[in-house]
Amino acid sequence: MKVLIATKNRGKAAEFGRMFQELGHEAVSLLEVAELPSVVEDGATFQENAVKKAVEYSRATGMVALADDSGLEVDYLHGQPGVHSARYAGPDATDEENNRRLLEALKGVPWEERGARFRCVLALASPDGRVVTAEGVCEGVITQEPQGEGGFGYDPIFFVPSLGRTMAQLSPQEKNSISHRGMALKRLRPLIPEFLGQGA
Repeated sequence: MKVLIATKNRGKAAEFGRMFQELGHEAVSLLEVAELPSVVEDGATFQENAVKKAVEYSRATGMVALADDSGLEVDYLHGQPGVHSARYAGPDATDEENNRRLLEALKGVPWEERGARFRCVLALASPDGRVVTAEGVCEGVITQEPQGEGGFGYDPIFFVPSLGRTMAQLSPQEKNSISHRGMALKRLRPLIPEFLGQGA
């Protein structure tokens, strides 16, 4: 079955694409389908945004659609940037600009108060309106400066204590094994065969 990965983010599309291939399904992203209207992410939570995106894109394409909403929650900043993670430094902010703003906000904050987590909610929706969701969390600490060349988003400044490296210093396999997206998909994975089977 062909599943729509409802993102234009090449990094996310590649991560989800690899995981769906392991499940024996073909995955295409919004980069590969005819231009669709953007879904306004105006939910107050990751869950609301993920479900809204999955449902609207599934209806628009007639395909099963997987959408995620994910972001970074920093304890010192009371959970910010949260649902605003992608546009923390402005509507069209680059990853580097978002990272710079976050490091500036934490300037002088000691290591023990720089706790943070990546949170991801995945929503899988079918054209008949069925939806299933799963959530994953990865705990870490915000570094003083970027480290590593891999990954995307906040990966270069997100240190994973259990591995002693930032997300950007991990191989794709290591990252998938502990990432918030990896954890969410691991929880969603057992539900996928039955979900897709109901639509057959």
